[in-house]
Amino acid sequence: MLDEWAFWAQTGQVPPEDEWSIWLFLGGRGAGKTRAGAEWIRAQIAGGCRRVALIAPTLNDAREVMINGPSGLRNIGKEAERPVYESSRRRLVWPNGAEGFAFSAEDPDSLRGPQFFAAWGDEFAAWSHPQATLDTLLMGLRLGDKPRLALTTTPRPIPAVKSLVKRPGVVVTHAGTIENRANLAVTFLPAMQAAYGGSLLGRQELDGLLIDDPQGALWTRKDIENACCPGPVDPQRIVVAVDPPATGHDRSDECGIVVAGASGEGSDRTATILADRSFGPAKPSAWAEAVAAAFEGFEADCIVAECNQGGDMVAAVLRAARPGLPVKLVRASRGKRARAEPVAALYAAGRVRHAGRFAALEDQMCAFGSPEAGSQSPDRVDALVWAITELLMTPRGAPRLRPL
Repeated sequence: MLDEWAFWAQTGQVPPEDEWSIWLFLGGRGAGKTRAGAEWIRAQIAGGCRRVALIAPTLNDAREVMINGPSGLRNIGKEAERPVYESSRRRLVWPNGAEGFAFSAEDPDSLRGPQFFAAWGDEFAAWSHPQATLDTLLMGLRLGDKPRLALTTTPRPIPAVKSLVKRPGVVVTHAGTIENRANLAVTFLPAMQAAYGGSLLGRQELDGLLIDDPQGALWTRKDIENACCPGPVDPQRIVVAVDPPATGHDRSDECGIVVAGASGEGSDRTATILADRSFGPAKPSAWAEAVAAAFEGFEADCIVAECNQGGDMVAAVLRAARPGLPVKLVRASRGKRARAEPVAALYAAGRVRHAGRFAALEDQMCAFGSPEAGSQSPDRVDALVWAITELLMTPRGAPRLRPL
């Protein structure tokens, strides 16, 4: 049982069942990427594959991780079926006569000439010459009926990775660090989540997600990282902004609900995003209740709601949830991008902060305005824009009074 990988493997570690020529496994640190690649190679050898390539960022990585590491090829499977490593030739030899050769991505030309039935590349995003090495390697995968390549890596938005995920014949699987927690020190994951959870680095290195800034987007990941300042906030004015789902569609869209506060005076006045309560699909009674709960929970001053789609019905739905709610209806007279551009400029000027990490909102912000966003409705961004517009770009009314 200990040697039966199919029994122990996590979902992301299992090769896809679809037809593929390249399997790209994107995983967080400690997610079991090395074990997945090594077990795939072991299965290829057991299935009759006679010659494989092993490519790592350096030859030392190939030897210490892919071959001799705890999850390496010499330490998995039944003892009698494990290969012997010949360091002088950088060659693995299995008892059935199959061979595996180690290569370094520092030297793409070393892959010229040899040919293989299969190949495994580890930490592809950390290769010195990822595209050149990949191109040379693929030209050597020319033996057998269906030569295949498995690539295991922690994702980074480098051109070679971004190009690879769009390539025909490539199938991508994902696994986060948390999915392999049973095989990690009990203190590791809590420490990493406390330090990096929700951040760009954490989503990349722990969640195994490929995070990138699409061309044309108004916000970048760097903008948001600079805006994050977790800690106590005591705003002078708080609003709950709502972008209600459009009616008349076959499905109920997401409802954008963003809570924000502002403090300071004049050009020093700043806004802080306090919460993202957006959700969907959202029916009228459900989103109205969520807005009212946010209003009460944050002791907000007013609710700012877009009424282009529902008109006065938006205010009626909100007041049905809580009679007496102070609702300010706003109507969009310009396109979404035109409304959002001044808000993005306020981010660049350092006048908007985030009191926490809001992954779904951040993803939508960094896709907003780019061709890759397609027809997706940016409900969270719309709510954010209305909130910042109300707090920083609209003439202020009476000061806020709080009972003591």
